[in-house]
Amino acid sequence: MLKKLTLAIAAASAVTAANFAAAETVKSPVGDFDVTMNVGLTSDYIFRGISQTQGDGAIQGGLDVAHESGLYTGIWASNVDFGDSVDGNAEFDYFLGFTNDIGEDLSYDLGWVKYDYPGNSALNYSEYYGSFTAYGFKLGAAYSDDFADDNTTLYSYVGYSHTLPYEIGLALQYGNYDFKDPTFFSNSGSSEDSYRDWSVGLTKTLAGLDFGLTYSDTDLSDDECANFIGKDDYCGANFVLSVGKTL
Repeated sequence: MLKKLTLAIAAASAVTAANFAAAETVKSPVGDFDVTMNVGLTSDYIFRGISQTQGDGAIQGGLDVAHESGLYTGIWASNVDFGDSVDGNAEFDYFLGFTNDIGEDLSYDLGWVKYDYPGNSALNYSEYYGSFTAYGFKLGAAYSDDFADDNTTLYSYVGYSHTLPYEIGLALQYGNYDFKDPTFFSNSGSSEDSYRDWSVGLTKTLAGLDFGLTYSDTDLSDDECANFIGKDDYCGANFVLSVGKTL
């Protein structure tokens, strides 16, 4: 069960990656659609503080279609690595949502995402998500009622983004991942049903290239991490590097 829970922790919205994007506007009788294709490169696939590639790099890409009304849909994919004993080395995410502005600096986003792991359908699950953004601050949550077959989860977070001097982008996030059942066990015999994670990211565009550096960490101990994912060094402090180009 612990291994299944580990494999299910992956999502497109959480990855820090270099994006190579090309967008096109398509006009139709029902309004304009923006079609965006992207591919990303990252030194590690980190989701909510935990590596999804055992510390190795990943290539990721997707296709997004957004209507001028705020309705959007798309698909996103990445390689994953959860060890030799686990089937499946890819993740596909399918999402549908709606976003809109309330005012000049206020917006919201509501949607649904399905996580699919070809070759290991027991890992598949879905989440309902929502967020509210105001003046650079974001408050959001993601809820699942079919995580690892029968575990209910809620991930809640607060974030902040700001442009620093010299056009350096800053992104901060602090989250709490809560599970219905005890999930994280220490060697002393104690157990926890939640953990916290946090991250700090910087981005900068130079010579047409987008550079990124993100630091992330969790409050899971080494033995809780090892009992959860089989390794004790994939839940702690981690630096992720990315580089990309927008076309």
